[in-house]
Amino acid sequence: MKLPPVVKAYFEADRGEDADAFARIFSRNAVVTDEGRTYEGIEAIRAWWLDAKEKYHHVAQPLEMTETGDLISVRAQVHGQFPSSPARLEFVFTLENDKIVALEIV
Repeated sequence: MKLPPVVKAYFEADRGEDADAFARIFSRNAVVTDEGRTYEGIEAIRAWWLDAKEKYHHVAQPLEMTETGDLISVRAQVHGQFPSSPARLEFVFTLENDKIVALEIV
């Protein structure tokens, strides 16, 4: 599966647990929605990611991707310290100028 470079960078940064590399792939005004909450801006997204890593110690492995315009949907197997692990989650990315402007995890 050939992921767009910024989406590939998302999963690589997530696996590498590099908060700075993770934050760099988002646009300045990006929005992330996860577990019913929304995080706006790079600092809020970075804090969300660090909290999730500390809480769940998760790793996501992409399984399949669909692309419709600027929307990239990646189904991933997520392993971590949470009751339903492993779980299959959908990561829906909106891309613009090689940055993530929106991400919804469902």
